[in-house]
Amino acid sequence: MNDLEAAQENPKPQHAWRSKCGLGQHFSRTSPAQGGAVDVISFNRDELQKIFNLYGRKVGDGEWRDYAIDFTPQKAVFSIYRQACEFALYRIEKYPRLARRPGAYAVITATGLILNHGHDLSHVIATLDSGLKLVSG
Repeated sequence: MNDLEAAQENPKPQHAWRSKCGLGQHFSRTSPAQGGAVDVISFNRDELQKIFNLYGRKVGDGEWRDYAIDFTPQKAVFSIYRQACEFALYRIEKYPRLARRPGAYAVITATGLILNHGHDLSHVIATLDSGLKLVSG
């Protein structure tokens, strides 16, 4: 039996998502074929609060308009958009594998330039929260 025949017999999706600890804490993906759980990296509640505080200020200033959150087994990504149909202006990434050396958090531009990275999320996202504003007079 090939994969196509198996998929036709079993219409259920291959992966089912379930929450272990609640919203924004930690998610795991289980696969019936593997019989085990695959951990997925996510932002915890405190990290999301810091990110959304910055995001709310920037939306209020009219600089940002949309966001997306992606969770994968390797990293969690918070993407920031000026408009929904554009590419991401910035990505705030949590990559635990890099926690010892450059730090688990990074702010990356649309071109792939790393603006800041480090161990403290507040310090890393402060790069995006500049106090400079254009004043016409």
